[in-house]
Amino acid sequence: MADVVHYRLERMVNELDDLEKLKIFTRREIAEIVKQRRKYEYRLKRPSPLKQDYLAYIEYETQLDSLRRLRKKSVARELKAQGKEKMKMSVSDYAGMSRIAEIFQLAVTRFKGDVDLWFRYLEFCRERKNGRMKKVLVQLMRFHPNVPGVWIYAAAWEFDHNLNVAAARALMQSGLRACPTSEDLWVEYLRMELTYLNKLKARKVALGEDEGTLVRDDRLADEKQWRDENKDLFMSLDDGENVENEGLKMKLDLFRKQGLSVLETIYSAAVEAIPSSFSLRKQLFEMLEEIDVAHSEEEMREEMLNDMKRDFSTEPEYWDWLAKLEIVDSESTQEKSKREILLSQMEKATQVYEEALNISPSAMMFNMYAKFLMGVIAPPEQENQNSLLPSDIVNYTSHLLMVYEKAETMGCITEDLACQHISFYVQLGQLDEARKLAEKLCNGKLSDSVQLWQLRVSIEIRCLTKDSPSPSKADLLSIFELLTKVLTKAPISKAESLWLMALKLFANQKNIFDKLVEIALVSLARNGGSENGFSLSSAIVNFVLQKDGVQHARQMYKRFLALPHPGLAIYRNCIELESNVSSVGDKDGLINARKLYESALSTYDQNVSLWQDYYSMEAKMGTSETANAVHWRARKTLKDSTALIAPLDL
Repeated sequence: MADVVHYRLERMVNELDDLEKLKIFTRREIAEIVKQRRKYEYRLKRPSPLKQDYLAYIEYETQLDSLRRLRKKSVARELKAQGKEKMKMSVSDYAGMSRIAEIFQLAVTRFKGDVDLWFRYLEFCRERKNGRMKKVLVQLMRFHPNVPGVWIYAAAWEFDHNLNVAAARALMQSGLRACPTSEDLWVEYLRMELTYLNKLKARKVALGEDEGTLVRDDRLADEKQWRDENKDLFMSLDDGENVENEGLKMKLDLFRKQGLSVLETIYSAAVEAIPSSFSLRKQLFEMLEEIDVAHSEEEMREEMLNDMKRDFSTEPEYWDWLAKLEIVDSESTQEKSKREILLSQMEKATQVYEEALNISPSAMMFNMYAKFLMGVIAPPEQENQNSLLPSDIVNYTSHLLMVYEKAETMGCITEDLACQHISFYVQLGQLDEARKLAEKLCNGKLSDSVQLWQLRVSIEIRCLTKDSPSPSKADLLSIFELLTKVLTKAPISKAESLWLMALKLFANQKNIFDKLVEIALVSLARNGGSENGFSLSSAIVNFVLQKDGVQHARQMYKRFLALPHPGLAIYRNCIELESNVSSVGDKDGLINARKLYESALSTYDQNVSLWQDYYSMEAKMGTSETANAVHWRARKTLKDSTALIAPLDL
């Protein structure tokens, strides 16, 4: 190992001598450079070097070369000020980059399967232009032929850097043979072909042999339409100009036909390779919308839409996309025409959703439909407000309510849709309707939905406090009875928000709060306490502590700890409570905390963090003898005590 390291260091002598000769680094700095390089070289020669070792070495060499370039510029400015000759290129100018490339090569040889490391190497070669790009790409494609990103990167480099379209096309086609089911490859292949065709078109335009591009520009289309409609206002200056325009138009049509031909060919092959991918069809369709191809574009568009309808008519995502396709931004400046256009588009979109519900009704489809209508009624703040009148909003509000009712009628109602329906009534200010609907749904097939019950309870509270800020005892009892229906049968882990709402609401109602505690005791006895996360017993103890003080909190947690499986969370909460009161002078706090630790360890004796917390408390509040005794017991009890913190570390 040492011989190899010394050999590699000896190869750096010429570079280091050059750096000292040019006064870029001092002898002391060079000695530090040698020291750092020796350290990194020894790391790389270990039996099992880590990826981080190579990356750290590369980072050091990169920063060192950046410093060298800055120093060299400074020395060059001084020589120029003194009137001396300009500094020439020397061995130190390329030795650093060569060393980084060599380290990268060692790294990818060691970690051939790390694609991210390969791409770092490629980016380094691309930025430094050291001539190794093609060689590295060949190696990467040999080791990772099934990674689509590799072929895309290689084709992009040939297309953009080398301007070799034939090589880029060959790489893309090779990639599609290796990864025929890659959506990204098909999309990028089509984009590359259309980009190339558009570049040819732009070149002819620059030479004055043609006009226009294949990129769709709605402003140019509108201008052309206006000129055609008002051609009587223009006077032709040359009759021969029409002949020339006809020739240019024929050339433009030729390019458009070529673009359409490329799109049709790639589309057919992509659909045959991945017939079940809707996202691929959508991306190809969007690319068709972005380019201006031949007049048969509408036929191609209809063909793609018909194919998607045939293959994806049962998928809600397809119908949602198709409906939103009808909504386009209007460039009209007249508010009246803009409103009419928007209403027409909305009508077409709703027809699409209705057709979807007739063909493939599902909860997801109703959810998407409702979300779409909600976006029309209350558009997001970041979007421009639509130009609909209040009467239009009222119509779409009624339509949305009908959609919710239809979902319930067709048996597609879900917890999420039900909550949306009720929340929409609340948003409209129709609390009575929301109350009736919530009661109906909670007593129906969604009776186990905790979220729905929580919404119902919150609506009941709002209705009761609508006239007076503080509800009466009878009102509180009615809410308690409502909560009892769900708290007695819902799992504690799912009803966390309901329990917290109930505890907060009845914290000052002793009789009702005591009844809640009894329900909690029964539920915990049946299901057991929590090990981590939300702990109902801990929440109740904390409420009692804030309301009645430490003594009542101790009495409460003792009741919970007497249950068959209280859970680790309540032990930790009680220990924290006793530790806090002990730190402010309560003599019983430390004694109770020790008892709690002993009780917890009788069940969780293999919990390392519990032993560590016990030891930390004794080291902080107890004596060295008690702390060492806890540590000794932990080492004897734990089957794996390697993670246990040593006494001197605390």
